[in-house]
Amino acid sequence: MTAIDMVGFDADDTLWRSEDYFHAAQDEFERIVGRHVDLADLRLRERLYAVEKGNIAVFGYGVKGMALSMVEAAVDITDGRIHARDLHRIVQIAKDMLRHPVELLPGVREAVEAIAAEHPVVLVTKGDLFHQEAKVRESGLADLFRRIEIVSEKDVATYARLLDEFAIPADRFVMIGNSLRSDIVPVLQLGGWGVHVPYHLTWEHENEADDVGGHPRLRQVATADALPVAIRDIVAAGAAAVIAAG
Repeated sequence: MTAIDMVGFDADDTLWRSEDYFHAAQDEFERIVGRHVDLADLRLRERLYAVEKGNIAVFGYGVKGMALSMVEAAVDITDGRIHARDLHRIVQIAKDMLRHPVELLPGVREAVEAIAAEHPVVLVTKGDLFHQEAKVRESGLADLFRRIEIVSEKDVATYARLLDEFAIPADRFVMIGNSLRSDIVPVLQLGGWGVHVPYHLTWEHENEADDVGGHPRLRQVATADALPVAIRDIVAAGAAAVIAAG
């Protein structure tokens, strides 16, 4: 009997590119605000992040929340001197992001297909419901997943609820993702397994995570094509633990 009953995948920056576009939007935000203030005297990204973080509980995650936070930050940083046309440009940045084609990361389709051939797979992602649904649809991967869960937060309570709905004990569940904070740490805390696939860019908020380096139920891979082997390694480790406990 397999030691793993289900494998979960994160979406943004695990299956397809996302943070690249947020960073590009921040660069454009700096150029817009820089027309009205001296950027050398400002920690612009820190101030923008402070506004975004404070607004998560109000707007949630995603492009729309980011755009509203950019507007708020721009007005605050410029003491209201920013022009209406510049605020309009910030809104246009968000629209461009929402319309951007989905770009799968290298090897992702093959990795998901290989794992889905051996285990039921589910997608667990957070963010704006409308935008996430569109990205899942455009990715061409939707048919591979047993279930698709778009949640407002990815924490211990959310994963505990999902595992209860799946009727799967935590030690028979693996979560794959690029964010330690959202994809790995909560699942490890519940007694599950995690496969961390770091992305070259990470939002500051997702870097605020407990140190889980060396955790026995954590694996780390550099690219998607290593994921099937990592899952097989976890299956073997889980089976060995069952035998040892028996």
